Amino acid sequence: MQIAMNTVVSITYELRDTDDNVLEVASAPISYLHGGYDNIFPRVEEELHGKKEGDTLTLVLEPADAFGDYDEELVQVEPVSAFPTDKLEVGMQFEGEDPSGDVVLYTITDIEDGQAVVDGNHPWAGERVNFKCTVTGVRPATKEEIEHGHVHGAGGHHH
Repeated sequence: MQIAMNTVVSITYELRDTDDNVLEVASAPISYLHGGYDNIFPRVEEELHGKKEGDTLTLVLEPADAFGDYDEELVQVEPVSAFPTDKLEVGMQFEGEDPSGDVVLYTITDIEDGQAVVDGNHPWAGERVNFKCTVTGVRPATKEEIEHGHVHGAGGHHH
């Protein structure tokens, strides 16, 4: 079966930076609903269209096709006292809002002199990444999966 609109696609994948360092590996298959449901990078979905089980795909994804451009407006300096813990550490994450009011996950990147630097960018924002995947399965989506816009069951979303 070929990957087409409203199919459930299972893949294993590997993400590497431009220096060939491994960023992320999914050796156990993950599944997504194919067809513009925003369950995977749109460029990856576009390139997977028409492929079948066993096929591989290797792509270089520009920042706009992956984790977005780095946005300086998402970096802020806040007083340590503004956080709900007295044990603030670099690497901790907190939900907040970006300038447009959308919920963003902020990461503490530095703490100095009672101030904390928080960054709402994805850690790989602004980075070109190498994406390689293998299609491990393709099946028709169920009516419920199509209605909900995501995969149910193994490798997908559970209600």
